[in-house]
Amino acid sequence: MKILALEQERPGVPAEAFAPHLRAEAARVYELQQNGVLREIWFRADRSSAVLVLECLTVEEAREVLRTLPLVKEKLIDFEIIPLKPYPGLARLCA
Repeated sequence: MKILALEQERPGVPAEAFAPHLRAEAARVYELQQNGVLREIWFRADRSSAVLVLECLTVEEAREVLRTLPLVKEKLIDFEIIPLKPYPGLARLCA
């Protein structure tokens, strides 16, 4: 199942709190990419927050994966998790 995960910064967290964890965050992101769990990672163009596309069996598995990110562990960010399914509308063109 594809999962869209939208980063949400926690209110009141100062910007300087992120710096000590960014190297570990990048290393974990790389590991998840290499394992095939994290398929894509982007930054939003309209604000500085990440958008991740995960491949997981369930929403709960996606939550567990995201909990392994250092910025989540440190309670600096959280994610809105959105399960996705294929769009069936194109089949109407061929019916």
